[in-house]
Amino acid sequence: MVECGGLENRCTARYRGFESLLLCKYPNPLKKSNFYEDVYEVVRMIPEGRVTSYGAIANYLGLTKSARVVGWAMKNSHGDKSVPAHRVVNREGLLTGKHHFIKEGMEELLVKEGIVIENNQIINFNKVFWNPINELEL
Repeated sequence: MVECGGLENRCTARYRGFESLLLCKYPNPLKKSNFYEDVYEVVRMIPEGRVTSYGAIANYLGLTKSARVVGWAMKNSHGDKSVPAHRVVNREGLLTGKHHFIKEGMEELLVKEGIVIENNQIINFNKVFWNPINELEL
């Protein structure tokens, strides 16, 4: 077995089939996972002008303590224009992933969709929050 930087201690038990990918020889084993595709599928459903959180996506996928892994998936999605990663923020509406947006900023993209942001935080976060559990009627 090859350990992947201790990562397996945080998320191996949270997603079936994920453990074997964490203990492998791939440089980025998480990218090979179906988990990322599951996350991207949910993110693609977020309507324009709405946002969700890393934790809400994790909860929808049945992984209540895996918000950080959702964040890793978002970080790795930037080459895929079909994934609106700018619509995923932290649980308080902060633009915590904004430093990963190089060409067009996360804030710019959200403002174009009508979301009001002040000091890296979404104003009226509760109003624009999209909870996949409620919206997709799980």
